[in-house]
Amino acid sequence: MTPSTGPGGPPGGAPGSAAGSAAWELLLPAASAPARARGRALQEALRDAVRSGRLPPGTRLPSSRNLAADLKVSRGLVTEAYEQLTAEGYLRSGRGAGTWVGDAVRAARPRARDLAPRSPADRVDFVPGTPDLSLFPRSAWAAAQRGVLTELPHESLGYPDPRGLPRLRTALAELLARRRGVVADPERIMVVSGVAQATSLLAGVLHARGTRSAGVEDPGSPQHHALYAAAGLDTVALPLDDEGLATGPLYASGVRLVVTTPAHQFPTGIAYSARRRAELLDWARSVDGLVLEDDYDGDFRYDRAPVGALQGLDPERVAYTGSVSKSLAPGLRLGWLLVPDWLADDVVERKRTTDLGHPALDQALFARFVERGDYDRQLRACQRAYRERRDALVAALAEHFPGARVTGIAAGLHAIATLPGRHGPEESFLARVSEAGVAVRSLAAYGHGGSAGARAAQEVRLVLGYAHLSPGRIRAGVARMARAL
Repeated sequence: MTPSTGPGGPPGGAPGSAAGSAAWELLLPAASAPARARGRALQEALRDAVRSGRLPPGTRLPSSRNLAADLKVSRGLVTEAYEQLTAEGYLRSGRGAGTWVGDAVRAARPRARDLAPRSPADRVDFVPGTPDLSLFPRSAWAAAQRGVLTELPHESLGYPDPRGLPRLRTALAELLARRRGVVADPERIMVVSGVAQATSLLAGVLHARGTRSAGVEDPGSPQHHALYAAAGLDTVALPLDDEGLATGPLYASGVRLVVTTPAHQFPTGIAYSARRRAELLDWARSVDGLVLEDDYDGDFRYDRAPVGALQGLDPERVAYTGSVSKSLAPGLRLGWLLVPDWLADDVVERKRTTDLGHPALDQALFARFVERGDYDRQLRACQRAYRERRDALVAALAEHFPGARVTGIAAGLHAIATLPGRHGPEESFLARVSEAGVAVRSLAAYGHGGSAGARAAQEVRLVLGYAHLSPGRIRAGVARMARAL
């Protein structure tokens, strides 16, 4: 029995048409489903046919008697399916007028889109921010997952403490105190889905307390404006000097919240001097303010031991945040936030109302990963790989761009390269290397207030991410840039 199309209906469902026959064939598997599931299967098959457009709006369906005979099912099963889908709006019917596909339904999209950032395989991508995802420790992670699933009590799968599982907060307190010199009280650690959520939580709490603006480093992370705007805060761009955030403009700005990356400033690559770190804390105490320390890659220093976190000097004036996005993978969406005691309760409550806590299984898994030393081993492996890649980048620049200067400390996942003036102007340089299949950003792209620092008119300053590229790919990319010129 083939569905037909009534007056004004689309031609695709006309009697005997290929579209009508193909749509009706979708119901045959439902008719052969187990007896108890047959009614539900028939309803779902009808819904799918309408949603997908295989049964277009205006298509007249066979009578329940005829359809039941064709499918060799009971008439009551078909009648119940028609009544259910009519109640839901997929079908319409009238006394003596038969059953039709309703006009309210629109064909569903055929597939879900993937909006995750991707770089074409034929391009060499020096845009910073991504670690080498092939270094993710799959075997160790899988072993930790098996162990957790074996040992985790049933009650641990309920709604967690919004701060995070005590086991993970305890493991993080030990890890951050040992590796980053943080004053880490497990009661003031919060497990979050990355630095972005940590920033949003803190900004929301401070907005509720009357804060209306946040100072951000200039140049700095391009995400700050959107994150703080979502919490109702304006951002004030604050310039840097050779030692870190310039304190004169900071005092003059009137802000009482400032976001910093003191261990390895993003993107300039400098480390705040000891004097500037002390001056920043003096500012916070004098204005009753707060410093948010984003320690995004503090574990990765290649020429010496990393400088300890600013938070260790004054835990009541510094909130501290970090994540596994650079050490494991950003897709894990796992990070931490340490807050001063005077903010802790408000931030915990906002976390509770935002998402009821981070996934318990993920937390238990990472806690085990830290406790067994797997995370330390992963950091050492990344350290070796990224140091080798930075060395490869410096050597390739020296070979293909004589006179180029690499500035900033030997740390992190990116470097600043200043090319001689003969390669400028910068806009022309960027256009040419892009045409050659190299993705790269200039330092100016990270300026918030239009000041990425003074430079010569023809000078080209690039922010080169290298962690996600093999040494061979780095050398090939730098050579390709040189050839493009």
